[in-house]
Amino acid sequence: SAPLITEGRGGSHGVEGIGIGFVPPLLDNRLYDEAWAIPEAEAREMCRRLAREEGILAGTSTGLNVVAALRLAKDLGPTKTVVTVACDTGLKYMNGGLFSDA
Repeated sequence: SAPLITEGRGGSHGVEGIGIGFVPPLLDNRLYDEAWAIPEAEAREMCRRLAREEGILAGTSTGLNVVAALRLAKDLGPTKTVVTVACDTGLKYMNGGLFSDA
């Protein structure tokens, strides 16, 4: 919803900890091949899925990472291994309704 790096446009979004509204001057885009903009709704659904199916209480930053990792794994095929980071907990979202239907 605010793909500053992928599309050059900022804006507000509801994912804590992933956007500061500008491209950091130390970002070296030669160090990564591509960046994907994942819709917040998909990240939130992944958080609920991780809680429901895997028992993992993850926040939306982790939901974004897992959605992207699954897409990449599908693109690369079954002979490749993809690793991602679960970078936040879902504890701070307990009162916000994120997990109300998990």
